[in-house]
Amino acid sequence: MAVFDHGEIKIAYDVDGAGPPVLLLHGFPQTRAMWAPIAEGLAQDFTVITADLRGYGASSKPDALPDLSNYAFRAMAGDMLALMRALGHERFHLVGHDRGARVAHRLSLDAPDHVMSLTVMDIVPTYDLLAHWSSDVSAAYFHWSYLAQPPPFPEHMIGADPDHFYEACLLGWGGAKVSDFAAIEAYREAWRKPATIAGMTNDYRAALVVDVTHDAEDIGRRFAGPALVLFGATGVMGRLFDVPGTWSGWLEAMTAEAIPGGHFFPDQSPEATLEALRRFLGDV
Repeated sequence: MAVFDHGEIKIAYDVDGAGPPVLLLHGFPQTRAMWAPIAEGLAQDFTVITADLRGYGASSKPDALPDLSNYAFRAMAGDMLALMRALGHERFHLVGHDRGARVAHRLSLDAPDHVMSLTVMDIVPTYDLLAHWSSDVSAAYFHWSYLAQPPPFPEHMIGADPDHFYEACLLGWGGAKVSDFAAIEAYREAWRKPATIAGMTNDYRAALVVDVTHDAEDIGRRFAGPALVLFGATGVMGRLFDVPGTWSGWLEAMTAEAIPGGHFFPDQSPEATLEALRRFLGDV
């Protein structure tokens, strides 16, 4: 593990391989460890960088006060752009799953000249998700509302048994089995720490206050570079949304593909995910 100092924020990351740079960003409630089998495959042809988002894994968990902007996707995207530039990569391929995909989308809007290509996995844009929040979405993605409750309520409740809560997410709306997650012990080590529990709840609080405002300000802006949208063939996103259709309003040059599995298809189907990425990045 290496550590990048970005002001008061420290970002944990790993680098492997050689070739065009690819940055892989994880989601909730995981760490950069989720990418291990996919990163190993991509490293045959690319320089692969995996990083923990602020609030997650081994990266810093800053104070959320006073306005949650420390946990906005814009702040997280700024971390990652600074990391890549420090590593000598002014332009790079950008891949994100779940929260990492939201960070990647924000980076593509804020700094499009630095993004060679964009891949988002199993999300629709934050604005669209919240604008079309239905009873079905609420039932499936209850954690968005729960984690956004004022502190210390969710932190206190989750802290009583973090394995139970986070594994219920993986098995519930995530549609996976614990055995699907090769890095489960790395996730447990991270999410058992009170600072990580607080960091992840602050991420969700910021989404409902800060990120949705940023997205609303950017309605009509589209990333013009090559973009790939992947989603789980049996996941909640694919059932409740027209994922490609929703993204068409934000991406000019988009291809889309369903991957076997639910929300956590990179863990459930790493070979199929790797093949989709190789094909897309090779075309770019």
